[in-house]
Amino acid sequence: MEPDPVSAGPLGLADVAAWAATIHHVADTRAFDGAPAPVADNGEVNASADLAACAAFRALLTDEGAALLAELRDYDPAQELALATRLRRTYASELVSAALAQARLRQRAAAKFGKDAERMFFTPNGVEQSTRTSVATYRAECFQAAGIRSVADLCCGIGGDAIAFARAGIRVLAVDRDPLTCAVARANAVALGLDELIEVREADVTEVDTSPYDAVFVDPARRSGARGRIFDPEAYSPPLSWAVAAARKAPFAELKIAPGIPHDMIPADAEAEWISDGGDVKEAVLGFRPNATPGARRAVLLPSGAGVWASPATMLPDPEVRPVGRYLYEPDGAVIRAHLVAEVADDLGGGLIDPTIAYITADELHSTPYATSYEITDRLPFNVKKLKALLREREVGILTVKKRGSAVEPEELRKKMKLQGRNSATVFLTRVAGAPTMLVGHPAPAG
Repeated sequence: MEPDPVSAGPLGLADVAAWAATIHHVADTRAFDGAPAPVADNGEVNASADLAACAAFRALLTDEGAALLAELRDYDPAQELALATRLRRTYASELVSAALAQARLRQRAAAKFGKDAERMFFTPNGVEQSTRTSVATYRAECFQAAGIRSVADLCCGIGGDAIAFARAGIRVLAVDRDPLTCAVARANAVALGLDELIEVREADVTEVDTSPYDAVFVDPARRSGARGRIFDPEAYSPPLSWAVAAARKAPFAELKIAPGIPHDMIPADAEAEWISDGGDVKEAVLGFRPNATPGARRAVLLPSGAGVWASPATMLPDPEVRPVGRYLYEPDGAVIRAHLVAEVADDLGGGLIDPTIAYITADELHSTPYATSYEITDRLPFNVKKLKALLREREVGILTVKKRGSAVEPEELRKKMKLQGRNSATVFLTRVAGAPTMLVGHPAPAG
């Protein structure tokens, strides 16, 4: 069995040239013929019309392009001008520009893809829209646990989810309408040694027959080159209604949506799941699966994998508002988006500080994976001078400012404090029973 390039350590120059030659053979050159794009894509419309970008990417897949990218693996962006001048003595100017752009994208992508980013290829939209490895791996493990052996990944982009599916041993049909995006996805499959499990097809996803596959995963484009982020699900590409219809036809399906989607737009027959990673909400997913509970809501917190769940029959009413206690709990964003704050508050034996604010308060400290806990030392009506005096008295030199239900900008408030001292504190700008309030405290001890 050939070693996996990812686990075998850094690639040498000869290795890079070898896989570059392979992908150059695998990629369908017809993808660069400039044909008009059909209806549904993953947000790469501008790239498909840019033949220069296609040609530049194809040049990166040559032996010369691979050698140049290897030279740029550890480049310092601060030295880019001098580096570009030196490289242009050896390589064509257009190739140097393309390689430098790719090197910058790889550095940006490292936050999502880790060490894999060093050997992968990206487009600007691909870096922004692709699923990070931790989330894609979680999804692939769920598919694998459900017995899925093949999946149609529609609107696959640069292949972030396809890579995770393939690493879980799942055969993947990865579909996107954009020629450049498809070429990048193919290159990534080869670069990571997964091309035997990933078939990349340039097509309109609305015209693809997914019946031969155990499952369908749809990731509609939620950004537009002209308008930026798209908030109307029917303006996704393809529209949410089409994606839902396609999911309902499959024996097992998931489709990715924006985390901020209104709950009344979620189909009644779907399970909805919000996923956070390191405390940041990354995505929401609608699930159409065998034995699913229609209308159920779930929040999943990575990297721990902790999850809180409720069905329509078990969802609790909003927690009661109560006076601020000794401890304040800040629920994870996935819990808030999933409307499961009441379930967490019930588990903590707490209530809300305000009927419209997702801060939980309690008199006792409880360990929970679903919220960050703080010990509150002071409660003040909103008053900048009083806060400044308090922080000076406590010798606070490091201040964390959090806000919920306040129009005050944290950075502006921090500047007004003119902090000095060896201690740290956290201030919450919020409302308590409708009144603008400042709660001062610090993170509670773990456990």
